[in-house]
Amino acid sequence: MRRNSLSSGGIVSRVLVVLAGLAFIFPFVWMVATSLKPSNEVFSTGTRLFASRVATENYETVFTAVPFWQFILNGLLVSTAGAVLATVVSVLSAYAFARLRFKFRDHLFLLFLGTLVLPQEVLVIPLFLMFRTLEQDNSYASLILPFAFGAFGAFLLRQFILGIPREYEEAAQVDGAGSLQTFVRVILPLLKAPLSVVAVFAFIDYWNMFLWPLIVINDQDLYNVPLGLAMFTGERGTDWGPLMAAATLAVIPSVIIVIALQKQLVQGINMSGFGGR
Repeated sequence: MRRNSLSSGGIVSRVLVVLAGLAFIFPFVWMVATSLKPSNEVFSTGTRLFASRVATENYETVFTAVPFWQFILNGLLVSTAGAVLATVVSVLSAYAFARLRFKFRDHLFLLFLGTLVLPQEVLVIPLFLMFRTLEQDNSYASLILPFAFGAFGAFLLRQFILGIPREYEEAAQVDGAGSLQTFVRVILPLLKAPLSVVAVFAFIDYWNMFLWPLIVINDQDLYNVPLGLAMFTGERGTDWGPLMAAATLAVIPSVIIVIALQKQLVQGINMSGFGGR
């Protein structure tokens, strides 16, 4: 009876996982199917996934109606630079809060974590005024710098560093390694998985950023992908076919990165979630 109940529980759990997976995948399937429908059949086909023909012209319209390649290149540049900068800042601040001894360290860390509760809408006005004063608005710097100093990555990496035995660092110091050498040769190699988590999350956050670029960017040559998607909606309505085609292209970089780093992401989240004290 116990074996039967366990097998029944396993079947139920698998069914629930499959249903949850389908619930997450279905919007993407619908998006791709809509991108291949003629504009006049997007709503007339009802609940059917497929239309009377495959409308590949929607993808052609994406690149002829707007400079979408430029938006993709801008997004890749900003997201890659932002992810690298955010990862570097996160690992340095995490190491400082985990290993260095200085006055009010724990209080400063709690204050640092408090910034996580601030919504982006609260920050955009002071950030805009600051960059306008520095005459750096409407630039790549204004897109990259403001959100590279978040507390999430520092918290995640700090939790993992706290779980690393200090004996590793003490052994390196006995061999004559300084603080910088110990950090680079001992700590960093052990942080590959959580660093991947921070970098991927930062890349996706930059890639999907809409509100801040909408406020700070005036030059269309600096638009990112979300701003480019908004250009398919105007006073005369929304061109759903090309919009869904553009949205399909927009999710490809994030999907590729997540699939390529899947093992590192799972390992990093499992190992660094709440390790340490």
